[in-house]
Amino acid sequence: MVTDFTEIDINCDVGEGLDNEGQLMPLISSCNIACGGHAGDRASMTKVIGLAKQNHVRIGAHPSYPDKENFGRVSIPISDTKLIESIERQINDLKHIAEEEKVQIHHIKAHGALYNDMAKSESLSKVFLEAVKAFRSETFLYVPYASAIAKIALQKNFKLRYEAFADRNYNEDLSLVPRNKNEALIHSPEQVLEHILGMLAHNRVRTIEGRFVKILADTFCIHGDNILAFEIVSYLTKALPDHNIHIKK
Repeated sequence: MVTDFTEIDINCDVGEGLDNEGQLMPLISSCNIACGGHAGDRASMTKVIGLAKQNHVRIGAHPSYPDKENFGRVSIPISDTKLIESIERQINDLKHIAEEEKVQIHHIKAHGALYNDMAKSESLSKVFLEAVKAFRSETFLYVPYASAIAKIALQKNFKLRYEAFADRNYNEDLSLVPRNKNEALIHSPEQVLEHILGMLAHNRVRTIEGRFVKILADTFCIHGDNILAFEIVSYLTKALPDHNIHIKK
């Protein structure tokens, strides 16, 4: 039990083709909108921003390697220049629609392989931060705790929110268990709740090896492409208040 009243941010990756945003938006507080790299186009971005605005959900850009064929989940060879151009284009495409809808981009969160690669690579992190530097003063970065991207971003005075994954299992180095492993995803809403409570109450996460490792989390992700996403978020909405925790709108 978390002893003091706590509000937490629950974010979901959206605009990725599952068309479940109408269900999720009333229940979450932040969303990460696919903006053309791994999924998404003008129509999907416009639709999702409208739903987020209607439900008072903070919007974020969710750029990735430009690789729709692999849904952005594979590390690809790409020059620094081309990656910067792609990330800038993805975020600006979303920004233009957000401006039309009179909402602001609250955060930026990389997707898939780009997110995981930056957690380990300082050089790639510097490339990404070069691509998003225009947003440094007004936008948060959602990044994993104790990662290369967090370290470099702090040095360059970016505003951060540490993200933890409520529906994914961790290795001891705080990397995510690969999706090709049976234990990668947490399917049980009850286990997702236990995962979150452990991180909130003790600033640690139970790894797939059964050990506990320090972690800090300002926001918790439920993957929108998880077929159980709505079931999980619905359960959390009902169960979290029993532990003095509410989802912050």
